[in-house]
Amino acid sequence: MLNYKQLHYFWQVARAGSIARASEQLDLTPQTLSGQIGLLETALGAALFRRVGRGLELTETGRRALSYADEIFEIGTEMEQALRDNVPGRASQLRVGIADVMPKSIVYRLLAPALELAEPIKIVCREDKLERLLGELAIHRLDMVLADRPMPAELNIKGYSHKLGECGVSFFAAPKLAGQYGKDFPGSLNHAPLLVPSMDTAMRGRLMRWLDVRRLCPRVVGEFDDSALMKTFGQAGVGIFVVPSAIAAEIVQQLGVVEIGQVAEVLDYFYAITVERRFTHPAVVAISEAARQELFAYSAPPAE
Repeated sequence: MLNYKQLHYFWQVARAGSIARASEQLDLTPQTLSGQIGLLETALGAALFRRVGRGLELTETGRRALSYADEIFEIGTEMEQALRDNVPGRASQLRVGIADVMPKSIVYRLLAPALELAEPIKIVCREDKLERLLGELAIHRLDMVLADRPMPAELNIKGYSHKLGECGVSFFAAPKLAGQYGKDFPGSLNHAPLLVPSMDTAMRGRLMRWLDVRRLCPRVVGEFDDSALMKTFGQAGVGIFVVPSAIAAEIVQQLGVVEIGQVAEVLDYFYAITVERRFTHPAVVAISEAARQELFAYSAPPAE
């Protein structure tokens, strides 16, 4: 059985960055602390730290152990506070994986309905590459993954892709750039400076195919993994950028940019991926219903 005192010592050393610093915080000798962590490593059958010069670095196993330890001791602190303050119950938790290509404004709009439920809920967000998030979903460390595509068929993971909605895209530019390229859209995109999402996004291919069909040749001056960074460059006037039309009004208001055109043929899709064929978590149900009825006004088909 896991020795939680040893786990706590490991957690403190990992957070402090060194045995010497953690020993001061815990009022223990470095030898005692090192010995207890050694016992934990023996029990787990794997090294948690490796020596790097005079310091310590977490191994891959150590990083995974730290992730679990963070949750364990966070829940312990929450329990202590709830019992001390006589709180009748703690908020249930929704653990959401967010593919790093997802627009952050869309993510917020998708998750916001979960915070409006009568029962309190705590949302824990993990952002990463889709494949790694699906691995976490498979071992039930996540309740749901939000992505711009369904689960890849080649992954040997049991899961279901639920389409939340779809929308066209809108092109935006800073006011000065919009004055140059805002007329005669979409023809005005020819030779215009364009900021595009990275090849990791599902929408990139659809956007480039649409441009090819229209025989439009903009100058791609920037490519971005992070949609928020792309918007920042666009706001600064570096180039025209593309955003899902579902949040077009919000982008104009927040960034002070001009919408120069909408394209219904280039669709952005949004999915919730779960290990369940049908939603059972009340927060996930609320997210799905609000996405279909409000954000996208779209009735998604059954899970794929």
